[in-house]
Amino acid sequence: MTKCSTSGMTRRALLGAFAATAVAAAPSYSNAAGFLRGGGDIRRIRMYSGRTGERIDMIYWVDGKYIKDAVKEVNHFMRDWRTDQAKSMDLRTIDIMAASHNLLDANEPYMLLSGYRSPQTNAMLRSKSRRVARNSLHMQGQAADLRLGSRSVSQMAKAAMSCRAGGVGQYYGSNFVHMDCGVVRSWRG
Repeated sequence: MTKCSTSGMTRRALLGAFAATAVAAAPSYSNAAGFLRGGGDIRRIRMYSGRTGERIDMIYWVDGKYIKDAVKEVNHFMRDWRTDQAKSMDLRTIDIMAASHNLLDANEPYMLLSGYRSPQTNAMLRSKSRRVARNSLHMQGQAADLRLGSRSVSQMAKAAMSCRAGGVGQYYGSNFVHMDCGVVRSWRG
């Protein structure tokens, strides 16, 4: 039987524990084979926020099913910290983040710089920088700006681009990578 390396629980026990809260909501992807590389039977997201001091280490998907309560916690964690507003994050973005993290084989959690952004926050950031898009996917809950201390911007971007599932922006000056579930594209900011 396969063991879950982080808790010592068997996979079967883990599935049983989450059976009551799991939802069958696997969205379809046009490039599933490339997208799911590194996804595995269990999808986990690990992040911390330097702004709020919060941390999250969450298994949010088990054997093809999203765990409703775990997804709610991820949504709350990725809220606009300036306005304390949350939005349902697009699960495709969370999946891209998790698959990229797995491909990087990093032990540290992502530092979340920006997840959901309210229109007010986006407008304020846009007034300070021309690099902020007017119709940012952050406002739709479809993007995240992330950093890893142990990996370069280039390494993170390559992992995200290998998913072939959305946009990847490389911001070397600010040391972060933008990942979204929009049209497949890449850029340097």
